[in-house]
Amino acid sequence: MTDRLLQKQLLRFVLVGLATNVVGFGLYLFVTGIIGVGPKTTVSILYPVGALMGYFGNRQWTFSHRGHLLGSSFRYVVAHAFGYLLNILLLLIFVDRLRFPHQLVQAVSILIVALFLFVMFRVFVFPAASESDGSAL
Repeated sequence: MTDRLLQKQLLRFVLVGLATNVVGFGLYLFVTGIIGVGPKTTVSILYPVGALMGYFGNRQWTFSHRGHLLGSSFRYVVAHAFGYLLNILLLLIFVDRLRFPHQLVQAVSILIVALFLFVMFRVFVFPAASESDGSAL
């Protein structure tokens, strides 16, 4: 793949991510600050909603994936399961153990998890080979 394609995919991934995460982080602040739900519970509720919104934008627009819907959906869930665990681990370490403000930790976690997910999406979820040979799940 060319550097130009990588840049195009990264830019589109960022735009899809911004759209979902600006809304998601606003909801996170609302639910934790106004409603009073704990940070890890809030992430557990909101994470799947953001992931679902991102699937369609990333599959169609970011990676122009034409492979099997079922296979890419399964891999997407696996990638996000690891992303979710990474997010929770960051909250456990930096909020519960090191006592950093959860708002700051979650804001940084969004960036860390996004970088992890971009790599997973590009290599594992929506591979360039597009599953056209049927060998990928």
